[in-house]
This record gives sequence, structure tokens and C-alpha cells, in this order.
Amino acid sequence: MPAQGSPVSGQTVCVTGAGGFIASWMVKLLLERGYNVKGTVRNPEDSKNFHLKQLQGAEDRLVLCKADLLDYESLREAIKGCDGVFHTASPVTDDPEQMVGPAVEGTKNVINAAAEAGVRRVVFTSSIGAVYMDPNRSPDVVVDESCWSDLEFCKNTKNWYCYGKAVAEQAAWEVSREKGVDLVVVNPVLVMGPLLQPNINASIIHILKYLTGSAKTYANSVQAYVHVRDVAEAHILVFETPSASGRYMCAESVLHRGEVVGILGKLFPEYPVPTKCSDEVNPRKKAYKFSNQRLRDLGLKFTPVKQSLYETVKSLQEKGHLPVPEPLS
Repeated sequence: MPAQGSPVSGQTVCVTGAGGFIASWMVKLLLERGYNVKGTVRNPEDSKNFHLKQLQGAEDRLVLCKADLLDYESLREAIKGCDGVFHTASPVTDDPEQMVGPAVEGTKNVINAAAEAGVRRVVFTSSIGAVYMDPNRSPDVVVDESCWSDLEFCKNTKNWYCYGKAVAEQAAWEVSREKGVDLVVVNPVLVMGPLLQPNINASIIHILKYLTGSAKTYANSVQAYVHVRDVAEAHILVFETPSASGRYMCAESVLHRGEVVGILGKLFPEYPVPTKCSDEVNPRKKAYKFSNQRLRDLGLKFTPVKQSLYETVKSLQEKGHLPVPEPLS
């Protein structure tokens, strides 16, 4: 962590897709640290971006720039005069048309604009989706920064989100090498925690469905989880640490869906959390092994998954996305 009163005051950074779940937290923490922030959004006047203007320090040090990933000039304008860029904006969809092209072209545009502006470092938000989709990996292999998703496997299983994330990250490495841009990549797993933005994002729906009664059973599958604040911290940490380089896996723990609903059921017994697995024939899927050592070596302390789940539900209640039932007597 940088020392108190660290020399960030006066530094300007750009955060793409500033209104998103992770990006909003980045903007919040960057402002708290004293940075000037330029956030790109599609429409600065859209009410879904108003939460950014309410953040501490936003009045003096946040500028929302109208920009589109596929419009190079708009990005160039936003990134001009910046010391660093956090490229977080990305489509989240399983539609290959909407996912792959924009993810790759948008990433190339951001890095080209960063090269032109002479920024010190670009931090790119990739995903576990670019890392672990590989049917040939032995269950004993530790998933770490050296792992890459198998693109053919992603294509054949029509997992366009993971495919798009993997090709976008590859494009980021390629263009940054060509242009001599200092690139560092963070690969978060499924992100949970309190929402700053008004709308519900894709990763939070994954938890919400177990509380509303819309999911009657849980899947026989495993997933890695991490707290949104830890993800935002990780990005700032790799930006501020001169020696940081390469990729950083950002994960706290891997849980079976049965463990997730078990925790939710204990913490919030008043909700109809499912207790039955949709697949009672096959053996229970085992958690994969992963390493988050590189981020821990930089000083990141991960929030325990139980706390992340608790804070997610509390936030959904506060934001009115989840009714607060009468406590059980």
C-alpha cells in the first residue's frame, strides 16, 4: 500500500466504463486516494451514472467523459493528459456479435489511445474466463497466471463471454508490446459485494436468484468468488507498484454452489434459499485449486467469502432489489 500522503495528488487517471460494478468502486477508491479521475460513460447525463457524482471528492476531481469503445476519437479525448488508464469497460453478454468484436476492438482502441497520450501504465480488467476454460487441465493443476482458456473449447461450447475475454486480453498484450505500452492485467473471478450503481449487474444476479425463490435448486458446479473492493484495490495496487508486471489472479476462494446456498441459508434463513441440488446423480464437483499469491505478495488482504456474501445481500436489501421479510419469530 502506498504511504499516507503518497504522491498521487495531481495525478490524473482514466477509468473506462466508469458506471459499472467494479469500475464504480475503482472511481470511489481512486478519488479517496486523491487522484483526479476521468471516467468514460456512454452518457454523462444518464441517471444510472449519478451515483458517481455523489462520491466523496467527485465534485472537484471527477470528470465524466462521453465516450464509446468503438469511437477512437472519443477515447483519445478522454485519455489525453492521463498518467494511467484502467480499462474496465467490456460487454457482458453471450451474444458473439456483441461480445467479441467490441471487446477486442475496444481494447485495441484504448491501448492505442494510451500509447498516443504517453500514459505511464495501463491496467486491464480481464477475467478468470480468460484463464481456466480448459477441458484438458488436470484437476491437480493449480490455476494461476500461466493458465489460458482453450479458445476452441470456448467456441465449441458457445461460451462467448470467456472467448471474448480471452481474445481481448490477447489483443491487449499484442498491441501493448507493439506500441511499447506498460500493461498489467488483473483477472478477477465472480465478483460480489455492495453495489454502488443503481442497477443489478450479471454477477450479482447469480446470488439474488437464490434469495427470491426463482431458483428452486442449485447446480452441481463450483465457482471462485472475490469481493468487489478487493478487485478495485488490486487494480490500484498493480498501478501504484512499479515492479508489478504480467497477470494477477484475483480470487478469494472456490465454493461449490451447495456451500454458497448453505452460507446464505444460515445468514438469511428468512429467504427461500434452495436446499436441493439439480443433479443428484453425479458425484459432487470438486473445487479447483488456484493461486492468488502474486496479489498477496503485493500486500492485498482478501475479504472472506462469507463476509462478501453477507454484504451483497445487505446491499441488495438497502437498494430495494430484495424485499426485507419479517424476521422469523
